[in-house]
Amino acid sequence: MADRLLRANQLEELTGIPAATWRWWAHIEAPDKPASFKLGKRRRVWRESTVLAWIAEQENHGGHAA
Repeated sequence: MADRLLRANQLEELTGIPAATWRWWAHIEAPDKPASFKLGKRRRVWRESTVLAWIAEQENHGGHAA
């Protein structure tokens, strides 16, 4: 099955982290946050598998960067 592409508002529902924070992380290209990419000119998306892996990493490191 193909990896789902999630938008910031879907990530907010999944994680509780505000959509604006996800957009900010993408804007500053935060190296310790899940990578995103543009789909077209304006739509920014994240791969669900990347976000879930990041969540698992946060659990393993107590929310601190590795």
